[in-house]
Amino acid sequence: MTDKAQTAIQPTRAEDYPEWYQQVIKASVLAERSPVRGCMVIRPWGYALWENIVRVLDDMFKATGVKNAYFPVFIPLSFLEKEAAHVEGFAKECAVVTHHRLEKNDAGALVPAGPLTEPLVVRPTSETIIGDSFSKWVSSYRDLPVLINQWANVVRWEMRTRLFLRTSEFLWQEGHTAHATAEEALERTRMMLDVYARMSEEYLAMPVVKGAKTEAERFPGAVETLCIEAMMQDRKALQAGTSHFLGQNFARASEIKFQTADEVEDYVWTTSWGASTRLIGGLIMIHGDDDGILLPPRIASAHVVLLPIVRKDADRQRVMEYTESLAAELREKFYHHRRLVVEIDSRDIGGARGWEWIKKGIPLRVEIGPRDIAQNSVYVGRRDRAHRDKFSIPKDQFVAQVMDILDEIQQTLFARALAFRKENTVTIEDNAAFYDFFTPQNQQKPEIHGGFAVCSWCGQSACEQKIKEDLAVTIRCIPFEQDRDPGTCVGCGKPGTQRVIFAKAY
Repeated sequence: MTDKAQTAIQPTRAEDYPEWYQQVIKASVLAERSPVRGCMVIRPWGYALWENIVRVLDDMFKATGVKNAYFPVFIPLSFLEKEAAHVEGFAKECAVVTHHRLEKNDAGALVPAGPLTEPLVVRPTSETIIGDSFSKWVSSYRDLPVLINQWANVVRWEMRTRLFLRTSEFLWQEGHTAHATAEEALERTRMMLDVYARMSEEYLAMPVVKGAKTEAERFPGAVETLCIEAMMQDRKALQAGTSHFLGQNFARASEIKFQTADEVEDYVWTTSWGASTRLIGGLIMIHGDDDGILLPPRIASAHVVLLPIVRKDADRQRVMEYTESLAAELREKFYHHRRLVVEIDSRDIGGARGWEWIKKGIPLRVEIGPRDIAQNSVYVGRRDRAHRDKFSIPKDQFVAQVMDILDEIQQTLFARALAFRKENTVTIEDNAAFYDFFTPQNQQKPEIHGGFAVCSWCGQSACEQKIKEDLAVTIRCIPFEQDRDPGTCVGCGKPGTQRVIFAKAY
């Protein structure tokens, strides 16, 4: 049996995609399940990815005038009840605190005591409690706009959980803004969606489609929800970020009023927008292979691992000095506004050492042995190529070209993902062809799906709901770019109003 057969992810993507996903997370030490049902422990290699996402997004947000703040994790139940559609949308996912202390009963067991006068909901999202603060901060048009973001955790009591993609507690950011006019709020809604799209494509190497959600798929209480959708390797869609135009709905619920320039009292216009640790799940599913994860260099936990090869004790000092010197040279460089992150792995564990880094997806593996030192060279493996496809390069040349190599890997990953999406996106005009496209051809592997179907839709929610019930397929978005005439609705055969993307989704 070869090393590859021994150490590659089992099962493969083709054999069992959902289980492959779980095994990649385990093999790449990104995260693990916690003792609390549906929650996860994010390990350092995985948390470094989140830190890099935070750093990039935070800079992008601040460039648009947004400032960070923090709001309580507990929300009075009465706050959610103020906005009917909002509470209805989240009611089944809410975790509720009803007591404020524990005490021992007669049997010596700890039991809840001290009931609260009002139950507190553990934050599923923060529109209502932030709206309460906005109502105190805003009284005049001169106080607007208010542009706030918070980095936080939220709790949504999910019934079916999967690491990173859907957990009972997850990390995210949620932006909230208040404006004097609807036009300003709509402009902000679109602006933040563009930020998410840029982050996804330029840093995560994840091609996305920008568009609007249908009424049935909107955020609870929103007037309009904009989104970015990406295609995973099982051809399902992943919603990678959303931006909501809330109109005056939450302003009315929270009494966020202001005096206009014309000295008329009015309600502000608000937005909210968010992205979460599910981006890491998307990263795995869009770039992973049967040997583990592939990390795009611009967001990678680390960029280069140096692997000193020491077979004789007499060589150890010379090899380690050469390795440390190379690490110091590399660490002086900056790659996309952060210092190059270089790991040194000097463990004596044979071939398993290199395979661990392959599974973890580090972009560049650099082997250094006495022969390389004699030639003042290094032996390099790129994660975007076959694991045996390595090359020798003079050390100084490697140091000079490392940024270009990382950029080439970044571009390769994006190009692969874009080509895959194009290959699995079809335009369908016929109802029978549409149903056939989303019916698994191989019932033994029902997790592999058709892909993105670009179709005409009549705009009626009843038609949308029937397709969802029949095929578990939803309209992922109404793309901003409409390059065809509406045509005939693929569901009911009536005249279409716009082209939409249908897909199965996470």
